[in-house]
Amino acid sequence: MASSSTTNATPPAPAQTPSTTLNTGKGLLLKADLIAQQYRTEVQLHSPPQPQNEIRKPKLVGILGTSSIPSRNYAEFTKRQCIELGFEFVLKKTGAALNSAEGENGNNGEGEGVEEAIIEANEDESVDGIMVYYPIFGGRQDHYLQQIVSPLKDVEGLHSKFHYNLYHNIRFLDPKTLLSAITAQNEITSKDNDTPPPGMVKSIIPCTPLAIVKCLEYVGVYNKILPYGDRAYGKTVTVINRSEVVGRPLAALLANDGARVFSVDIDSTQEYTKRPQMTPEQKARCGDLSGPECSLQGQDVLAEGWMYLFKRGGG
Repeated sequence: MASSSTTNATPPAPAQTPSTTLNTGKGLLLKADLIAQQYRTEVQLHSPPQPQNEIRKPKLVGILGTSSIPSRNYAEFTKRQCIELGFEFVLKKTGAALNSAEGENGNNGEGEGVEEAIIEANEDESVDGIMVYYPIFGGRQDHYLQQIVSPLKDVEGLHSKFHYNLYHNIRFLDPKTLLSAITAQNEITSKDNDTPPPGMVKSIIPCTPLAIVKCLEYVGVYNKILPYGDRAYGKTVTVINRSEVVGRPLAALLANDGARVFSVDIDSTQEYTKRPQMTPEQKARCGDLSGPECSLQGQDVLAEGWMYLFKRGGG
């Protein structure tokens, strides 16, 4: 947990009470409703009008292939959000997800039929986006399924093309390059704002790391006076956990925005920065660290899973 050190601090004046000190060491519970609302409004403003004159709603297909209760709840949440935003949502259940459905005998295996459902959705021209509810098998088999989803329909940003863009700080791309087996070299890595240039779109970023960044922007950790792409400059962030789903992408996102990031996992600590000492680059790089340099003292933000604690000075 984030804490404050008072070992070398000047003792408060006798008349000063703990409640009036600047650094109380208390965390703040941040509700996401106000943050999310601005993005819901943005999505609604850029969505096509209600179906009329042959204009159809955007269609998202969710693929649920396990008996996991969290995955099932997530699918229901996705459905509610799509309905509120005016999207069409279709939940495709396969494998063990069918076992609890009416009329099924419960003999379907975990993950059975997921690959076939992905391929079917890829080939269906009426489908605009695909969302698969992981974990299914875990490890490499889940990674394999993530690469089957067409990058043109991958709304989660889990395809290797989007991972490449994330770790190389490529923020905008030409949609035509998504179907190429070769990574295009003309994508834009830096720009003075987050509006895509003509003919370009934003590269897809995994939703949970991106949501954390939006929360940090909201509470003022990002400095809006600084240039776009460098607004976390001067901040030191520790991310506890280096999973491929949240921890590592979050560290790269923050480093690409200018922060100095310490990525802490069970067996090592790494530093992510786009300001390496020897060779200037625009993408984040990492290196292993140990000893006093890994101390949490002086950190502006400490992030663990989806619980975030902000220290004084971090917004």
